Amino acid sequence: MKSILDHKPTILFIILGGFFVANALIAEFIGVKIFALEPTLGLEPINWNLFGEKGSLNLTAGVLLWPIVFIMTDVINEYYGVKGVRMLSFLTAGLIAYGFIMVYLAIQLSPADWWIGSMEAQGMTDMQKAFQVIFGQGNWIIVGSLIAFLVGQISDAFVFKYVRKRTKGKRIWLRATVSTLFSQFIDSFVVLYIAFVIGPAKWDLSLFFAVGTVNYSYKVFMAILLLPLIYIAHLVIDRYLGKETADKLKAQASN
Repeated sequence: MKSILDHKPTILFIILGGFFVANALIAEFIGVKIFALEPTLGLEPINWNLFGEKGSLNLTAGVLLWPIVFIMTDVINEYYGVKGVRMLSFLTAGLIAYGFIMVYLAIQLSPADWWIGSMEAQGMTDMQKAFQVIFGQGNWIIVGSLIAFLVGQISDAFVFKYVRKRTKGKRIWLRATVSTLFSQFIDSFVVLYIAFVIGPAKWDLSLFFAVGTVNYSYKVFMAILLLPLIYIAHLVIDRYLGKETADKLKAQASN
């Protein structure tokens, strides 16, 4: 009797799911850092003017990984359908919440006296405060990111399936692009609205739309730039599964 670990579609789902969850978790925790895009690329700052707001292209570090997450969503959707994406999305959201709870408990632990000033020579006088500031994201940000993640992922899955049916399984690039445009819009604006508009920060709508537009534009640009990865993933997966098994999975996923 064969083990479940000898079943290639199951192994593939575990690998894709593990990569999907890991990317989403990492994106959540590095998202606390805001970086300047132009200097990072070795360019002069662009003083854009959007909705009356001026500034450089400042982005959350989480945008580095979210385009990959949404591409992973499309690949999983292609072979395992909306049910597969939905299951992984809820699992990931639960693990993200679990991660934040564990970090909160870690912050509450009484620090060792020697540890607090252990990095003073490097200019960090209080390691406890540094740990709390970096990992202790506000409740509104946590709630906003989780809601945006779930809504964005599930929307991506349904739009992807709809476009696939309309194109009769052809034009992978089209269904991947359309679903990403839709889901990235939700992900970019929902989290900002919950975290910074209705939350304690009380951003003006002009700032909300300006920051959201910059983040959305970057995510879409990167997602389109990474589209070839979907075709590469298809080639690798089809070769791993074999044409017959791959076609069977795709047919089941489209129902």
